[in-house]
Amino acid sequence: MKLKDKVAIVTGGGTGIGKAISLALASEGAAVVMAARNLSRLEKAAKDIKSKGGRAKAIQADISDHEQAKRMVAQAIKDFGQIDILVNNAARGTFNNADVVDMDPKEWDDCLAINLTGIMYCSREALKCMIPRKSGNIINISSVAGMSGVPKESPYGASKWGVIGFTETLAIEVGRFGIRVNCISPGATRTQEFEDWVKVSATDAGITYKEMMRRITNNNALRRIAEPSEVAACVVFLASDDSSAMTGHNLVVSCGFHLIHPNMIQ
Repeated sequence: MKLKDKVAIVTGGGTGIGKAISLALASEGAAVVMAARNLSRLEKAAKDIKSKGGRAKAIQADISDHEQAKRMVAQAIKDFGQIDILVNNAARGTFNNADVVDMDPKEWDDCLAINLTGIMYCSREALKCMIPRKSGNIINISSVAGMSGVPKESPYGASKWGVIGFTETLAIEVGRFGIRVNCISPGATRTQEFEDWVKVSATDAGITYKEMMRRITNNNALRRIAEPSEVAACVVFLASDDSSAMTGHNLVVSCGFHLIHPNMIQ
């Protein structure tokens, strides 16, 4: 197993991509601490890991609150003695899509508090454990929305652009301690949250769910969307020694979203 005796924290680890990441890390031998605001979902995921012989801990935490992020990391160290891997996955989308001129400033504040500031809080606290040990691995989950503009979703887009920049900066700062910091930018991925978004978007556009999915998949070179397990496999790669020379890198997992020119879409 690639991650035997390692300890990982996965924020937003109870559903969707986060849950897939938690399961994948555990399957490779890591003890997994899952954190999120919804404790019941975390406990179900932890139970799933334990039923397969793995080690898991569910911790309720709002990472946009510095004190809660500190307590989460402290609890992980108390229970497992160390932190080897931090996966900053927790995020929220733009709930009230609007142009900047019409946007509720609270939407901006809330989105960046979780998607960007929360990543800084968690990384800051985990590094206090990693730096003295001169070892560690931080993996931030960004998005293809952090690589090109998305109208009416400026809070989400700005936060995800920020994640990529934060990744590169932090990689430079902590590289001398043997700590690697990388980033993954998924495109459309088959989670319940994505399915819900597609249904709402189809209704707003006055088209069927099937037609909306056709348009989305036709934006991708592979003509499909990614599965959560495919994103999770990339996290395992970045967390393991298979990627030992990689740091400050943004790994795009989008089924070729940025390879299609608009004039080619049919």
